Amino acid sequence: MPHVITELCVGTKDQSCVLVCPVDCIHPARDLDGEEVFAKAEQLYIDPEVCIDCGACVPECPVEAIFMLEELPTQFEKSREDNAQYYREQGS
Repeated sequence: MPHVITELCVGTKDQSCVLVCPVDCIHPARDLDGEEVFAKAEQLYIDPEVCIDCGACVPECPVEAIFMLEELPTQFEKSREDNAQYYREQGS
């Protein structure tokens, strides 16, 4: 099961998690997607189809916005769909 970035990332968009991700599944990232794409996004998102569930991103997040899907607090349940939706929209 993948990890999920919650709404706690909104306004922060710290890139520390992006730097440690071994499969580049966290976007938008300044270096990977460009400044314009990064600026437009409200927060960062983890692609549930690419995430290998390594957990490297979790301790790097300064606002503790990243959770394993199985441990996602109920108040952030919408974040699961938000992460998946971001990638569905990017594919279209």
